[in-house]
Amino acid sequence: MKYLVRDKIFSIGDDYWIEDEHGHHAFLVDGKALRLRDTLEIKDPGGRVLVTLREKALSIRDAMTVERDGQTLATVRRKRLSLLRNHYRVTLAEGTELDVSGRVLDREFSVEHDGELLARISRKWFRVRDTYAVDVVRDDADTALLIAVAVCVIRMAEKEREDG
Repeated sequence: MKYLVRDKIFSIGDDYWIEDEHGHHAFLVDGKALRLRDTLEIKDPGGRVLVTLREKALSIRDAMTVERDGQTLATVRRKRLSLLRNHYRVTLAEGTELDVSGRVLDREFSVEHDGELLARISRKWFRVRDTYAVDVVRDDADTALLIAVAVCVIRMAEKEREDG
């Protein structure tokens, strides 16, 4: 299932619907304004918070956390940089690790677990410049988590570009 995401929505204070490939509202992104750290909530269409994304405070290396029900579900960190690809590691609370690699700033990257593709993020399906898709490959995948991971690595990559 593909989910349509627009880049410009991920500024603090903005709310935006992420739609499924059929044009139905799938997730509401709520950008919490007036917080010390970046905070975004991804909610279901009924308004229930599924995951909260936070910039990790006082982290030696840039990191963001994805929380569910007040508990850390995953921590996203930069792994390494090559000339053409970005690499991030997502450590889930129970110890499982996901690898994120590709051209994050170009919105062409993938999320994998032990070499198995979980999601592909791409702009190639759209003509609108500020739109990309999160294509969740597995039916049993945690869609909200995979969308949150995509948003986290994009925010981190853009912040690195601004700071670097």
